[in-house]
Amino acid sequence: MIYDISPPVTPDIAVFPGDTPWRREMLLDMARGDALTLSSMHGTCHLGAHADGPNHYALDGRSIDLQPLDRYLGRCQVIDTSTERGQRVLVAQLQQTIEEERVLLKTGTWPDPTEFNPDFSGLSVELVEALGAAGVKTVGVDTPSVDTADSKDLPAHRAIYRYDIAILEYLDLSSVPAGVYELIALPLKLVGFDASPVRAVLRTLD
Repeated sequence: MIYDISPPVTPDIAVFPGDTPWRREMLLDMARGDALTLSSMHGTCHLGAHADGPNHYALDGRSIDLQPLDRYLGRCQVIDTSTERGQRVLVAQLQQTIEEERVLLKTGTWPDPTEFNPDFSGLSVELVEALGAAGVKTVGVDTPSVDTADSKDLPAHRAIYRYDIAILEYLDLSSVPAGVYELIALPLKLVGFDASPVRAVLRTLD
């Protein structure tokens, strides 16, 4: 079974305030009598389900095209959390034990991808340190950021950089039960970019 954990990319998808919204430009359209349909796309590279490049939050960080691809492909674990909106997830709020190198955290604090609710949860530095100590190399969240919306110093991003953990954000985990899956969420090879949209899916292992 395959779970599609990527929200639909439409003009209604929410982006961080001040970021570039999604727009499709129709250059040619068979419905208008053109020989083919041809589109251009405009919008932030942090659009919908996406992978952050470390250069998004660290001056000397790798760009997304230099990220190791094994961060986005392989066994992963979906973990439920009991965090509240606007709070940072603590280790004690994990409902399952960390068992895999890739971990997706299900907070349920970003229920509608078309509406930007600024009270989504972030990750605590304590939790990032626990992930790093457990050998986690990829962390994914069902929110637009691993930090809270009002964060200026980005402590979760900074801790993640210290442990060289890859980040996936804006995942739709609403219909995925906790458990172990195969993750497929490869970023595009966008040279020098600070992020890339991904088509993130989970495949059951049995």
